Amino acid sequence: MQQIPHYINGTRVADAERYGPVFDPATGRQEKEVALASPSRVDEAVRAAEAALPGWRSASLAKRAAVFYRVRQLLTERKSELAAILTSEHGKVLSDAEGEISRGLENIEFATGLGHMLKGERSEQVSTGVDVHSIRQPVGVVACITPFNFPAMVPLWMIGSAIACGNTVLLKPSEKDPSSSVFIAELFTEAGLPDGVLNVVHGDREAVETILDHPGVKAVSFVGSTPIARTIYTRAAAKGKRVQALGGAKNHMVVLPDADLDMAADAAISAAYGSAGERCMAISVMVAVGEIADDLVEAVRSRMAGLRIGPGTDPSSEMGPLITAEHRDRVASYVTGASSEGATVVVDGTQQEFGSDGFFIGVSLVDHVKPGMKVYDDEIFGPVLSVVRVATYADAVRLVNENQYGNGVAIFTRDGGAARQFEVEAEAGMVGVNVPIPVPVGTYSFGGWKDSLFGDTHMYGPDSIRFYTRGKVVTTRWPDPSTSAIDLGFPQVD
Repeated sequence: MQQIPHYINGTRVADAERYGPVFDPATGRQEKEVALASPSRVDEAVRAAEAALPGWRSASLAKRAAVFYRVRQLLTERKSELAAILTSEHGKVLSDAEGEISRGLENIEFATGLGHMLKGERSEQVSTGVDVHSIRQPVGVVACITPFNFPAMVPLWMIGSAIACGNTVLLKPSEKDPSSSVFIAELFTEAGLPDGVLNVVHGDREAVETILDHPGVKAVSFVGSTPIARTIYTRAAAKGKRVQALGGAKNHMVVLPDADLDMAADAAISAAYGSAGERCMAISVMVAVGEIADDLVEAVRSRMAGLRIGPGTDPSSEMGPLITAEHRDRVASYVTGASSEGATVVVDGTQQEFGSDGFFIGVSLVDHVKPGMKVYDDEIFGPVLSVVRVATYADAVRLVNENQYGNGVAIFTRDGGAARQFEVEAEAGMVGVNVPIPVPVGTYSFGGWKDSLFGDTHMYGPDSIRFYTRGKVVTTRWPDPSTSAIDLGFPQVD
């Protein structure tokens, strides 16, 4: 059986005390096994990163940029190969996998501009003969802990800026679909990145806890569920580390009475069921405002029957399986339990049959959902769309703002005034106007509010430069030695 190795100091390391199974979600069969890191293996990777840090942080910005230009070229040339890896381990359809890689490439392209991003400021003559300038320096060894749902894009979110800023990296991907991280790390090496700058270790809770406690790790980036994000933030911050931990979401799509219902229904289908709903920016709640609810629900329902669900390698498939059998069963439990909570199951995807042992489930639509129901309160992370009916715009905003999560939100309307008001009033980190999944382009930053983010900075883009560097201000004075004198007073400008 194929073994997925660690990648430490530019070398594949396959031996391990424990191994974990890696399945093909489309067939339900174990196809590979992944080495799970022991504490000593994690320590080996951290020490490799520490050893590579002085050389990389002193590398010229031009040399660093050249690596990223080459990485971009290699990722573009080998996109189909990487997409096939994603599909085989995650299950998403090939077109979705290729789209994920394209969005990840935005962050590599952003990193090529590191010469501009790392510029400081300078002020001359702030006092007589005194100048001040600012610089940004790397924080050190950075740990990047990434989720299963975007095994290429999210690592590229983190490692692009972290490495560009002069740090060295320990990447711990999900053990459910780990091969893409090794593939990407080897492309970086091929592009000229020195050994030890980017290391990949696989593992479960034991490896994560070792990373969080390791004194050599100076910063931690994480994307995952809210309970784990909160735990990671608390534990790592208590050790004095810089932490950004992105948690879960319950993204709402508000549809006002004046909206184009056909466009809104198309958007809801795409945003709720794309990637089988396994994305933190999926629309999981559609908020129907006023008397449009029946028509809107019917417009969505009528489109659902035509969705083609099948193996990600089948070009006709629009949605693939879920990542594991356990996750599929958990998603199904929300649909089967919705009626007992008072909701109406309009389309029950759990009843759809597939001629496969893969981890497939159909798409579901649940109407008359209210806060307090599990189908509303919990992050389901699957192809389940809930419909909440409210009377007014104000009710919709209140619903959004009272939710514990604040990742993304969208509004569909033809009214520019209402849209602008929503931009101001919605308590979420990312807002879409007639855009159901408002993931920012690579030159902006990604992140939510409330229980969707633990830490002070968002992911990638300008915020990532602030997170992966420390600011330093230098005050200089080159006076005539003859003017030197002792002065015990507090420094003042003159």
